[in-house]
Amino acid sequence: MIELSKACVHDFSAKDDKDAVLIPYYDRSDPRYFDRKAHKMSDTKKKGKSMSKKESPKKAPPAKAIKSIQYDLFSQFVTNDPDSVSNTVELWESIPKYFFTPAQVEKLRTPTGHADPYKQPYSYKGMDCTVTIQPALIEQENGSYKAFFPSVTEELIEEALKKILTDQNYGIHDPAKSETWVKFSLRMVEKELKKRGKSRSIAEIKQAIQVMNRCIITLSKGKKELWSGAILQDLVTVDRDEYIEDTGALHAARLPLFISHAIDKLEYRQYNIDRHMTLKTQLSRWLYKRFVHRYKQASMTETYHFRYLTVKAESRYLEGKTERNNRKKMIDTLDELKANGILMFYEAQEIKEGRKIIDVKYTVTASLDFRTEQKAANAAANKRKLGVVDKLK
Repeated sequence: MIELSKACVHDFSAKDDKDAVLIPYYDRSDPRYFDRKAHKMSDTKKKGKSMSKKESPKKAPPAKAIKSIQYDLFSQFVTNDPDSVSNTVELWESIPKYFFTPAQVEKLRTPTGHADPYKQPYSYKGMDCTVTIQPALIEQENGSYKAFFPSVTEELIEEALKKILTDQNYGIHDPAKSETWVKFSLRMVEKELKKRGKSRSIAEIKQAIQVMNRCIITLSKGKKELWSGAILQDLVTVDRDEYIEDTGALHAARLPLFISHAIDKLEYRQYNIDRHMTLKTQLSRWLYKRFVHRYKQASMTETYHFRYLTVKAESRYLEGKTERNNRKKMIDTLDELKANGILMFYEAQEIKEGRKIIDVKYTVTASLDFRTEQKAANAAANKRKLGVVDKLK
């Protein structure tokens, strides 16, 4: 039997929930993981070696490519157009990270431009969770520092980097250490975003990369902290001395343990990144990915239904002043998904207590294009499982 990841996982399940969810977490006994007491990353367990509190230990990517069956499979798709597809990791992407608007961030800042960590409760498959986001402090031209929270630009850049990761020339996956690195330049990210209709300037990309590297995401269930880390960890320059100043310089970043764990366990899903990036709103993109993961057997006769309150609790993108406006936003989102060839049609059934609307049940039917894409994603998943078996022969 093939030996997959050595990563630790936490049994993250709700009461009376038959399906247990495995959450990667940092084991204090393992020097590769986060030591909460020391608040640093440790690289060695050898006696006699200690680090100063002022030092900021940073890992470097492996010097050479590492042969990995799992990474080979991550880079393979079932499609006639490999450039149009990528992989999505449900567990990592279910953590709300990019819901901040510029107006929200401005309100959170103090007169000096700083901000406290922001705590946001959310739900994942019926489980009550909390994400705490510590903002990144970015130096301004006048020498002062301003707090930034991840938002829509960081969301889009994460998708671009995950797509770049599927090219084995720019990714390294070490299953023994459960580490995944992506190599990129600012120009590569700019090109990836531009060709998918989400152009950003080099300055915007540079700042977003810094935010993704310097903000800290902490996932908790109840009072128990399960994971803490940056979106892009151990950001280093690979081939030049200039750090993120040269737009052509190649950089490397270690991706969160969730992504490494998903690669090791084949727990990701093929999806149409072109279609995803065409969608205009964050809620539309979130809901599209939900369909990718949950509406696997899409057909004319197999519909999918979900509730308004579930979307509100899990996405955190329905935070308008009134429920009426939020429900309208849901309808606008479903209309966009229909216009972009994801849904054939949908129904919205209001659930009331007396005259008050307390929830809405939505029932959707997939379009022909989406059904075709889901069949391809199912075939890719089956091919990966067979690929592991074939490698073992």
